[in-house]
Amino acid sequence: MNLMLSNLFWGCPVAPQVSLILTRQQLRGWWTDEVLDDCFCDVESIDVFNNFKIYPRIKKLTERDYFRYYRVNLKRPCPFWPDDGHCSIKDCHVEPCPESKVPVGIKSGNYNKYSQAANTMSDMNECEQAKELGAINSTLSNQSKEAFADWARHDDAQDHFCELDDETSPDADYVDLLLNPERFTGYKGPSAWRVWNSIYEENCFKPRSVYRPLNPLAPSRGEGFYTWLEGLCLEKRVFYRLISGLHSSINIHLCADYLLDEGWGRSVWGPNLQEFRRRFDTAETKGEGTRRLKNLYFLYLIELRALYKVAPYFERAFVNLYTGNTQEDGATKDLLLQVFNEIKAFPMHFDEKSMFAGHKMEAKTLKEEFRLHFKNISRIMDCVGCSKCRLWGKLQTQGLGTALKILFSEKEIKNLPEHSPSKGFQLTRQEIVALMNGFGRLSTSIHQLHNFRLLLKENR
Repeated sequence: MNLMLSNLFWGCPVAPQVSLILTRQQLRGWWTDEVLDDCFCDVESIDVFNNFKIYPRIKKLTERDYFRYYRVNLKRPCPFWPDDGHCSIKDCHVEPCPESKVPVGIKSGNYNKYSQAANTMSDMNECEQAKELGAINSTLSNQSKEAFADWARHDDAQDHFCELDDETSPDADYVDLLLNPERFTGYKGPSAWRVWNSIYEENCFKPRSVYRPLNPLAPSRGEGFYTWLEGLCLEKRVFYRLISGLHSSINIHLCADYLLDEGWGRSVWGPNLQEFRRRFDTAETKGEGTRRLKNLYFLYLIELRALYKVAPYFERAFVNLYTGNTQEDGATKDLLLQVFNEIKAFPMHFDEKSMFAGHKMEAKTLKEEFRLHFKNISRIMDCVGCSKCRLWGKLQTQGLGTALKILFSEKEIKNLPEHSPSKGFQLTRQEIVALMNGFGRLSTSIHQLHNFRLLLKENR
């Protein structure tokens, strides 16, 4: 995605007008030490926790083989309007990873992460190993086979928050995320505007009487534009804030990795302070920059809470993040558990118990609306013309959808069996990869905010 795509309709959070300072002692800029809306945590505490505890570990984790390869279909047609064609800018291109480069354990299927046989296989060449992996199902006990069958039936019937790609499609490719970083590509124009316009105008819980101008450079409509949200229930406010937070995070990534110079066969990428200020400066955005950043932190807390909730799923000894390399897999699992241990120590988690806690039938209806709205947003990602933007949009949307799936599966997670798969709750490898990379993107955004504050200090 690019800055033109990402500067439409920033969402509709309710936030008090607060001043921003670089640090408590230094110059004023993009920062707030206020308590976030709808939860009890201040931004400064999140900064310290993320930048010193989480970011270094999540960065290492997402560089491991298990998390760097993501299978995605970038050729699915847009289901909502005629396809305008894909972006022809060279930086929009995504280079698929040849399957010969993908670890054999990842190619062999999700069930291998639960197979003891997969962990004890002796060294052999890739062809022999792939053949052996394909035969693992025949070595499972009847009890294990039934567990996997229950899992498959449950997975097929499960209500997902995202429109999932068919991994068996011939159009689906493995992509090495480290070789296709999220950055400003130059993709812009009406096609890009239409994506975020559709997300906010058609899929958020917004009264039809509330108007937001399409032109991203149009003057702000002021505080009155946001007051209507005060009357909405927590769930609908949360929905807006999640989308706005994701939007803000994407903008920070693009401002931080912007094409600064190009020529003579080389490209120079780096932070663009002017673009960052245009989107987040309190004066230039008439106060909306504060809301945008607060929604980023709010989304961070939501996904952090989901990771806290799902930790028991991964802490079971038989769950293996399987790539086929025993040493690599053990180190990846250890690093993942380190991340979970840090998350458990965080004292100010979002309390989701108040969500969908009203009358049983009303709560069920609202939860279903919530799921369908978000699922529709995931389908809109197939309308993004830039392949690289589509890749990262689909991954981060699926990551957030997986986080929501976790938060709404608390009972199923609590009842997980210790030594076997459960038909009540499962995560596919794609969901796991999207969940951790999606959270990694949020962690990176908050870390990049610190770098922009330093640049602002130097600039002034």
